[in-house]
Amino acid sequence: MSRDREQRWNHNIHFHRLVTDAVPTGATSALDVGTGDGMLAGELRALVSDVTGIDVDQGVLARAEAEHPGIVWIHDDVMTRDFGRRFDVVASIATLHHLGDMRGALRRLGALTSPGGVLVVVGLARSTSVGDHAHDAFGVVQHQWFSRTRTYWEHSAPTVWPPPHSYSEVRAAATEELPGVQWKRLALWRYALTWHRPR
Repeated sequence: MSRDREQRWNHNIHFHRLVTDAVPTGATSALDVGTGDGMLAGELRALVSDVTGIDVDQGVLARAEAEHPGIVWIHDDVMTRDFGRRFDVVASIATLHHLGDMRGALRRLGALTSPGGVLVVVGLARSTSVGDHAHDAFGVVQHQWFSRTRTYWEHSAPTVWPPPHSYSEVRAAATEELPGVQWKRLALWRYALTWHRPR
């Protein structure tokens, strides 16, 4: 990996480690949903031999393919694509709020996860509670610090703002659709869901 790529930072890259640290021992396959510029897929490729990135934006996929070799790139909608398989790791960074039907998307991502595998979702939502706004305030401080000490990199993927669901709505849906899911509210206007599919 080039030094320039190693030094890139933004709110999404900041949380890639939540995915890479969750890769189960013995995992051989991974799916990066809404892969965008493919940076997470590239990091997963260093850990597992079989990595697929899927996105509905052909332009960002072309850039990802040029920069990250050894990955299967698919221009399609994860909600309707027939992969014909499951994956030991399913990851989604800042994509869930793009998929419209949040509950359906959570069920779909869970169904794509192999028994014994892990699903990790890092997403954006709307702040509605005092606790949410406290996290947001800390996020402002954290953003300013990292922006001054890292090389801020603006991704080229489309954005949706504001997110259509609140943090409490996402947490409630995930708890119902993915029994046993672990929830964590993050700074930098993010949350994390980690779900291990039973064997």
